[in-house]
Amino acid sequence: MLDVQGLHAIRMELGEVELAEALSSHALERLRSALQSQGFDLVLEHDAQVINKVKAEIVRRIHHGADGRVDLAVLVRETVHRELSSVSKLFSEVEGITLEHYFLLQRSERVKELIRYGEMTFSEIAFATGFSSAAHLSAQFKQLTGMTPTAFRKLAHPVRTPLDQVGS
Repeated sequence: MLDVQGLHAIRMELGEVELAEALSSHALERLRSALQSQGFDLVLEHDAQVINKVKAEIVRRIHHGADGRVDLAVLVRETVHRELSSVSKLFSEVEGITLEHYFLLQRSERVKELIRYGEMTFSEIAFATGFSSAAHLSAQFKQLTGMTPTAFRKLAHPVRTPLDQVGS
């Protein structure tokens, strides 16, 4: 998409692109329109960029990481070099939910994905997603979704939320 716009990326990561050149207001609007036509948006404000970096890193670690155990404070510090408390406050103000709740919602979506695969026991899913036990997983899952993991597994067409819409 950037090539079509005549833009060149220096660096590209999940949810973030650094361009080689500055954009005119016209080029910026063309890029925004092109992104929106694909279901994305352009984020320029610093606070929104901080939030998007944290959200992207949460998604990366929960859905693509090898270990389900994620320390949210460490993740925030490593990702945006700020303390969890300040990012949590900012996140709540901008997103309307707490960072911790967003984190739990993402873990819940990962649990749904693993349940649908049908290849792991609930204990294995709990371990893979950072819960201390199958009972802890079940309690959190029920609190977030209104159903137990077993009930979710029995659904013919379970409802999953697209990752970019979790918490929206």
